[in-house]
Amino acid sequence: MSVATASLSPILPRSAYLFPPLSLPPISMATSNRNELTIVSFGEMLIDFVPTVAGVSLAEAPAFVKAPGGAPANVSIAVSRLGGRSAFVGKLGDDDFGRMLAAVLRDNGVSVAGIRFDGVTRTALSFVTLRADGEREFMFYRHPSADMLLSPAELDLELIRGASIFHFGSISLIAEPCRSAHLTAMQEAKKAGALLSYDPNLRLALWPSAEEAKSQMMSIWDQANIVKISDTELEFLTGKSLVEDDVVMSLWRPAMKLLVVTLGKDGCKYYTKNFRGTIDTIKVKPVDATGAGDAFVGAMLWGISKDLSTLEDEKKLKLVLRFANACGAIATTKKGAIPAMPSEAEVLDLLKKA
Repeated sequence: MSVATASLSPILPRSAYLFPPLSLPPISMATSNRNELTIVSFGEMLIDFVPTVAGVSLAEAPAFVKAPGGAPANVSIAVSRLGGRSAFVGKLGDDDFGRMLAAVLRDNGVSVAGIRFDGVTRTALSFVTLRADGEREFMFYRHPSADMLLSPAELDLELIRGASIFHFGSISLIAEPCRSAHLTAMQEAKKAGALLSYDPNLRLALWPSAEEAKSQMMSIWDQANIVKISDTELEFLTGKSLVEDDVVMSLWRPAMKLLVVTLGKDGCKYYTKNFRGTIDTIKVKPVDATGAGDAFVGAMLWGISKDLSTLEDEKKLKLVLRFANACGAIATTKKGAIPAMPSEAEVLDLLKKA
């Protein structure tokens, strides 16, 4: 049996059979290049409730728009929306929201083989307040939620071992048993030869303390090959407010091949062992920044997975990051995360206009 055929055969509880796996052609390891395989994202998926009016508090919001979200799931859909092959590994509640989220993944071309359902706890919810500048504040309902209860025994190891890039955040490190599942999945992906991609995605409201957040975020830092952080996360981890090269490079580790700092409307900075630089963003009128970083990451990983030499070729990397900047920019022009993920045609059109 080929790796791809095995990875797309889910073992799920009764509710999961409402969502059969995608019918994708098998890929043989003997005849296919590894970088044609799946980008696998691990972690949380939830429902974001976004106010219909910007610049108000949650209590003042007259109504909310329901939108699927969760950074790792967003990345999976961002990859698929661009034409890549992606999979999501995580746990959802065996409830209406959980079944809806599984359907969203499937309908967007993401493999659902790695999804498990919990019959006791609910799917996580997040209420997202939009400030007038399009930035967000969060209130989570997750005490606990199903994503926190994924155990190592529930992992689809064949799917994980078939990844060309294994992507994850830090939220799945907050509580057991999901933390152990996260570490196990990382180890299996690494042993199988996957690149490890890490976007810490700091959400302080979910952690017991800022100290615990920093400690756990850094606990896996040495293992990542590709790291994307925001300027806010850089300040949190280093204590320095300026995005200067020496500050960024204090976070560099031997296993890293690429470290990217996103700067919002100012684009991003990139660092490798041999070169570094800045990529300007594409100017748009922002509506909602939710999912913009995930759109950026999905596009970046999609570009890298198509040609792994991108990590060692500055010209290629600059093209990939400019494309990723455009993806993130487009995502800010719509409300919600997953609904805002652009297609390749949309990105190329924006770049052409720019």
